[in-house]
Amino acid sequence: MIARRVLILEDSLIIAMEAEEILHEIGVDTVEIASNLEQAIAAINADRYDFALLDVNLGEAMSFGFARLLMERGIPFGFVSGYSNTQDFPPDMQDVPLLVKPFDEMAMQHFLGKLFDDK
Repeated sequence: MIARRVLILEDSLIIAMEAEEILHEIGVDTVEIASNLEQAIAAINADRYDFALLDVNLGEAMSFGFARLLMERGIPFGFVSGYSNTQDFPPDMQDVPLLVKPFDEMAMQHFLGKLFDDK
């Protein structure tokens, strides 16, 4: 794992903490958790990230707009969702790697392999 700093945008603290634990186990140094879009935007304005994991449905909003901001800034990202595929996502988001909830370390490693092999 080459990434050192990761942003997780996830409105469920339990899921975010599970992802954080797995990421630490596979070698990520720093994981920042944002529970809403405002926190996520503030985070990328304040720091640099090697990649981001985005929950698709944040309750009050979807994360597609934030995903486009990450694209503009050249920050790799993938979606983490209960959705089993991306076919109902906007057309420009359908090829983004997807980690399906619930996930484990093996699923996370496979997801990260897809995320960085496509780059």
